[in-house]
Amino acid sequence: MVRDPRPGSDEPDLQPVLDALDDEDCRTIIEHLSEPLTAGEVSEECDIPMSTTYRKLDLLSDAQLLAEGVEVRQDGHHATRYRTDFEDVIVSLTDERTLDVRIDRPDEDAADRLASMWSEVRTEVDR
Repeated sequence: MVRDPRPGSDEPDLQPVLDALDDEDCRTIIEHLSEPLTAGEVSEECDIPMSTTYRKLDLLSDAQLLAEGVEVRQDGHHATRYRTDFEDVIVSLTDERTLDVRIDRPDEDAADRLASMWSEVRTEVDR
């Protein structure tokens, strides 16, 4: 199932973002996602075993650093494609002396909005 990369207007929790960015495989995946790729393509491009690739994609998705979209195929076997969903990650010190994270995201174009709507429809149908 495709996850909503922006499950609300709230910023993600700090620790999942730091965990993902501290992981060498996650950083490698980010570096190779200049265009949307399937998990298999990510595995091949990054030279990371498939089982590890899925774990790292989950880690990046949980940190809200990736967006997942569905590639609809005529044969009925749809594929999930992953793309980076941030331009900047800012870690700052608040007035209360705690760390905070903010993610600046690219503007969604028409294709992104359509993919988001399709994902929402699929979620409702799967229920």
